[in-house]
Amino acid sequence: MSQPSRYLKLPFSFDLTRLRAELNQLQASQWISHFNTNAYENNWLCLPLRAVDGRIDHIMPVNEGRFQDTALLLGCPYMREVIDVFQCEKTSIRLMSLEAGGVIKEHRDDATSLEDGITRLHIPINTTPDVLFRIDGEEVHFSAGDTWYLNASCLHAVRNPGTQARVHLMLDCVSNAWLEEVFLDAGWVARPTSKYPDPSINDGNVLAVIEQLRAGNQVAGISLADALDVIRLAG
Repeated sequence: MSQPSRYLKLPFSFDLTRLRAELNQLQASQWISHFNTNAYENNWLCLPLRAVDGRIDHIMPVNEGRFQDTALLLGCPYMREVIDVFQCEKTSIRLMSLEAGGVIKEHRDDATSLEDGITRLHIPINTTPDVLFRIDGEEVHFSAGDTWYLNASCLHAVRNPGTQARVHLMLDCVSNAWLEEVFLDAGWVARPTSKYPDPSINDGNVLAVIEQLRAGNQVAGISLADALDVIRLAG
């Protein structure tokens, strides 16, 4: 049985010369250090191209808001052409730069998978073969100019041992039927649907969750524990 897809190369490749030309125009812009400074070593910088209210100073993760293209993206016609290839709604779109020698430590970004409703795509613009993602223990290089899906709810990290900054165009896309068809054609394997209301609960930990809920001695917690127990016993 195939394992659920933690990453996937999609059938879209783009002109690196044009992408890099527009990136070079933006290099003097005000890049913003990633807000979670404990999660990385050396500089990990963001440049918002689509953000809440079109703000170029907004990089905080949000699930709601009026997302608009920023003034920076309006000056990048080829990047807009690239983004428009993906026939779905987009929320956050950012350029992400990891400085030479930089490390992004292992972490998870909850609810960022095709199944969860937000599909995170990476298009590397500047990279080298020694820049590696580590995704649930497997090391993977995302090749330049190509389109890569990362299930960011998996445990993942990145290291850039090279001598230049690694820069990706990163799109958070709202999952839809078009994306799902593209993914299936590319060989995507969905994760099994959880029988429990919370995908973090499974047969291996449900008894511990039930015990913890009942120990809290709260009406809502006990009610949830009873519901989980019914699902567990039903098989």
